Amino acid sequence: MRSWLRKRWVALTVSLATLAPLACIAWRYAQGSFVVDPVRQITTITGKTELIMLLLTLAVTPARRILGLRTLAPARRVLGLAAFGYAALHLLIYAGWDYGFNLALLGPALVSQRFIVAGLAAFVLMLPLAITSTAGWMRRLGRRWSRLHWLVYPAAVLVIGHFLWLRKDPREPLRYGGALALLFVLRIPAVERTLIRARQRLAPGRGDEGRDGGR
Repeated sequence: MRSWLRKRWVALTVSLATLAPLACIAWRYAQGSFVVDPVRQITTITGKTELIMLLLTLAVTPARRILGLRTLAPARRVLGLAAFGYAALHLLIYAGWDYGFNLALLGPALVSQRFIVAGLAAFVLMLPLAITSTAGWMRRLGRRWSRLHWLVYPAAVLVIGHFLWLRKDPREPLRYGGALALLFVLRIPAVERTLIRARQRLAPGRGDEGRDGGR
């Protein structure tokens, strides 16, 4: 049991942490906190949580490679699946609670509202990433797995666009956009190598991460 926990404590801890926003929503709903516009309030929380989980997913590989934090490896898959889970919940609440899954109402909204188009496109891109997140799919796809999972970057751009088009004040979405841009810069090979060498000079005792083609 102890050996099992030692191997999986990061994944278990992160899994529990990703459930915290959902528990908060359930608690606030039970307490009657969502009274003014529950659909808008809950979709705002799930949408922001999806975006944060997505950015954290993208932060894992730079943290492993540049900072040498090897133990974070299992967190990437957990955070990615959590991002997809909150995206699915966000979509279900919007389409089901707000529109009652009425395609006659949803159809015109999809055509006329660009924020809906961006959000739905992001979900479509995230779907194959969630399906192929297992070790079995990694083996079956080989190098194609890494290329496929780079779709997480355009998905994140679309989520930020979705958020930006929803807000009158663009400052908060643009802050998330800045974080995404930084994460993308950190994946540029020349930047990554420079930062790894700098870290090695400062902490020579910490080993390097192998390049795993991760997101």
